[in-house]
Amino acid sequence: MKKIALEEHFLAPAFVEGFKQHMRDLPEKAMQNILTRLQDFGDQRLAAMDAASIERSFLSLTSPGVQAEPDTARAVRLAHETNDFLAEKIELHPTRFGGLAHLALQDPTAAADELERCVRQLGFRGAMINSHTNGHYLDEDQYTPFWERVQDLGVPVYLHPANSYQKMQLYEGHPELLGATWSWTVETATHALLLVFGGVFERFPKAQLILGHMGETLPYLLWRLDSRARLAGLPQGLTKLPSEYIKSNIVVTTTGVCADESLQCALAALGEDNVLFSVDYPFEESETASRWIEKAPLSDEVRAKVCHQNAERVLGL
Repeated sequence: MKKIALEEHFLAPAFVEGFKQHMRDLPEKAMQNILTRLQDFGDQRLAAMDAASIERSFLSLTSPGVQAEPDTARAVRLAHETNDFLAEKIELHPTRFGGLAHLALQDPTAAADELERCVRQLGFRGAMINSHTNGHYLDEDQYTPFWERVQDLGVPVYLHPANSYQKMQLYEGHPELLGATWSWTVETATHALLLVFGGVFERFPKAQLILGHMGETLPYLLWRLDSRARLAGLPQGLTKLPSEYIKSNIVVTTTGVCADESLQCALAALGEDNVLFSVDYPFEESETASRWIEKAPLSDEVRAKVCHQNAERVLGL
């Protein structure tokens, strides 16, 4: 069955050294393999897509990108250059690749303008945000112009994990829990809940967020979120329970979670229209993800929704 993948990464030349530092704990051989695949826009990437029956991959700059840049002007310039770089690469295989904009949220208005440029001029279908920007989260009032533009353009924002801004004592002595194993999930799920409880989706009801990794545990927690909200009371200005905002404004992808139990939970909690296939290439293997979703206990109708139809709707294809 054909598939569309939404969390597929690349690396632009300006970010190679920063990425090496970010992933410095990787063994050298693994680092070189990932670097090679991140920077390939030809035979190697296309072969992986073909082997997994992925018709189209939507590419985004791997983290941390410009959001870790302390110089706002430089961040804005690099984001613009990165999006132009990606647009050039997409033109090599325009029917196979699509783009998600890379944005410098250090300047929310500039980020909104760049998103509009990417959508209207470059044909991108949304944005990828690597969680916080130097400790600032997207529920803050300064990001109102950004969310206004997101809603006006009708494109989704993919919220991708990042390291927490401050070192957390909780993980002291347990480096195995850092990153993709656990800490990124806590960071990203919390960021998404800031948007819910901070009223972003109340103010911008048509805004759409994408979460990877089968929803960063949120589908599993909907009942408890509602229960605690009923007990403590909703923050001023909210008119719906947390689960209602999550179901109406958040969709999830299967990146990095090839487990039937997790898939069934996400489908039951969020509905069959709100779960989308993705891989997280090259950090996960396309064939592994493809083999799993092809054999997962789904009806043909639901499998088609997960594999490509939901992505076609969310991205406006």
